[in-house]
Amino acid sequence: MSAATHHGSVPHYFVPSPSRHPVMTAVGLFFVILGAAQWINGHQWGAYSLFFGLLWWAVVMFQWFSDAARESEGGLYGRNIDISYRWSMSWFIFSEVMFFGAFFGALFWSRYYTLPVLGSLENSLLWPDFKAAWPSDQPGSTGSPAGIVEPFSTIGPWPLPTLNTALLLTSGVTLTIAHHALIASHRAKAIAWMWITVALGATFLVVQGYEYAHAYRDLNLKLSSGIFGSTFFMLTGFHGFHVFVGMLMLLFITLRLMKGHFTPDRHFGFEGAAWYWHFVDVVWLGLYLLVYWL
Repeated sequence: MSAATHHGSVPHYFVPSPSRHPVMTAVGLFFVILGAAQWINGHQWGAYSLFFGLLWWAVVMFQWFSDAARESEGGLYGRNIDISYRWSMSWFIFSEVMFFGAFFGALFWSRYYTLPVLGSLENSLLWPDFKAAWPSDQPGSTGSPAGIVEPFSTIGPWPLPTLNTALLLTSGVTLTIAHHALIASHRAKAIAWMWITVALGATFLVVQGYEYAHAYRDLNLKLSSGIFGSTFFMLTGFHGFHVFVGMLMLLFITLRLMKGHFTPDRHFGFEGAAWYWHFVDVVWLGLYLLVYWL
């Protein structure tokens, strides 16, 4: 049950009433996993299950976060709740660091350990024509001496990846300007810079979509293009998804600002979204250097 409070006071610790949201979220994710697994295995009905689950999940998340926003604006969140949210967001971002660390680790291990081992003298009798080369766009390289990976070309850092780097770095600056405007009680200025930040994030996704279309259509670079293709699309694709999630966070924060939510001294919802966005920026810088340049 909710903590009892006197009028105008903030509870020491707010305990929400029993909620349907966790189980409803689990139901949506069940259909997402079921649909994705069936779709990958050739069952076309899996696509309908996947998108139904995503829609269900999105509706539940909107309702859940709306309830949290109403509780916050209703004065139910005190210092302890603020601390718990900060720790929760910190651990969430740490889990995301570990998530991307696994994929960066796969890239490192494949490139600097697996390839040299496969190209050593010990394996020359097994695969005499194997080329331990990176990127794996040469015939016979990266586990495909039999030619089972179609020839492809890689994507260099110029111009699209560099353009996207400039977009994300600029968005980090505009977000910081918006944050300082909110602290200074310049709400209109904060809203304007937030809309610019959201627009920069959306532009990043459009450019990445164009890059993917170019890779598939003109370069024959696909998820099945050897170890290079799989690591390229896993890293850039998951990062793009995180940009999309971060952009939605910033969009809803902007809409809340327009409704009068947040004050100069109480705005962790804004700060949490900003933490996530800056994390996404840092991941992209590592990806930009390791995937496109090296």
